[in-house]
Parts: sequence; structure tokens; C-alpha cells
Amino acid sequence: MELLVAYQDDPAGHNMAKFLSKEMTKDGDIFHGKYYDLMIIPTPAISADWLEEKYDYDGFVFLSKHAAESGQLALTCHSTGNFSEAKFGGRDREIAIPHPNLQKKYLQTLKKNQPKFPEFQITIEATHHGPSALTKPSIFIEIGTTEKQWTDESLCNSVASLVHQVMSEPIPENPVAVCFGGTHYPSKFTDELLDGKYALGTVIPKHALENLDTELFSHIISQNKMATAALLDWRGLGSDKQKILDLLKTTNLEVIKL
Repeated sequence: MELLVAYQDDPAGHNMAKFLSKEMTKDGDIFHGKYYDLMIIPTPAISADWLEEKYDYDGFVFLSKHAAESGQLALTCHSTGNFSEAKFGGRDREIAIPHPNLQKKYLQTLKKNQPKFPEFQITIEATHHGPSALTKPSIFIEIGTTEKQWTDESLCNSVASLVHQVMSEPIPENPVAVCFGGTHYPSKFTDELLDGKYALGTVIPKHALENLDTELFSHIISQNKMATAALLDWRGLGSDKQKILDLLKTTNLEVIKL
């Protein structure tokens, strides 16, 4: 069973959690449900590396707000981890285990319901921030982009209902790929998630490729044991292209250029 997690002072996450918990039974800190459990925590979700010290679940789904300087309205999801210094939770140069099949199902469900969110971009983000130390798959599901959206209970309830829909149905298995290159909002990888055959593991954007060395690359591959392929945003690899190709030669991953 999965644990859904929201930080009590995150308005978007808390609103989604309040909506989902209405049909659940609370026992101590945990709301219990048929398909998943839920918890509202007193500390930021990006620093929730401690969860497994107290709770044993098959995976963790974090409900959260999303902020962006651009102000672009977005509904997003992404895996977590840090390619360099851990400035926003987690540990330095540590990557969490992604949740690829759940991510694919969720984003496809969002896209099918796009008419409910006509002003919003539906996109994944590259892997970033904490937590990074959990030993089970995890994912952030986020509502952007300003306080107006985070406090919009109707919007939060609509997104939460789709989370419930995804969590209460069987989630298909897909081949999984690790992704290299592109921007923080990687359109080629989002398109693959929506319309292609692959679910996505860790997504390493172009600006983080300079941090990749043998040690970090090996760690990323070990956290993506389910992956059979590497997707490359061929024009979005920059000056690190050859380094990535050389590192991938040390693996059994099928290399696919997008």
C-alpha cells in the first residue's frame, strides 16, 4: 500500500489531503483507506527523508504546491533527488527511487481531463529537491503556480479526485527509461510519457549533466533498476553529450535519441 503525504503548511497539498481524507478513517497520525493511506505531516515534504523510520509502505506520493518565477500555471509531477548540493531537502548527490508507472498513469489521466484545467500546462519536471533517502519509490504531485491556485479548494479537489482515481485502479506496467538532457520542463520527455511507450525514471536535465561523474552515474543507475533504456534529448545535451554516451556504454541500457 502507498502512503500519500502532505505538509500541513503547504496550502495546495493540505487542501488535496483534506479532500481525500473525508472518506478515510483516522487512526493516530494515519488516515486509512481502501486503496492507500494518507498522512498530514508537521514538517516540509521536501525534508521527509525520516518517514521510513516510523512507517512502512510500498511507496510515497507527496501532494504539494508548485512555484515558478514565470508564473505559468502548471499541473506537474516529478521524481526527487539532488545532482549536486542539497539546497532544498534530501542529501547532496543522492537520487531517490522514482515511481515511473504511477507517474505515467497520473499524467495521462491529467491530460485526458485537460478540459477541466484549460489554463494549465500539464508537464513533468526534471528530478529535483528532496527527499532523497527513502528506499521505496516516491513522486511529487503538484499544483501550480501561485497562492491563488494553492488556496483554490475547487481546483485542489479536482486534482485530488484524479489522484484518487489513479490510486484506486490497477496501474499498468511499462518499459522504463532514464532521461538525459533538456530543460527543467522537458517537453520531449513529457510527450513520451503521454504518448509513447516508456514510463520515466530519473530525469537529469542539461544544467545538471556537468555534475555527472562515474560515481553519481552509477548511483543513478542503481536507483533505476527497473530501467531498460536511456532517452536522450539529443539537441539538449550540450557540451556533455560525449560524456553521457561514454557513461551509457558501461550499461546494458538501450540508447534512444529523441
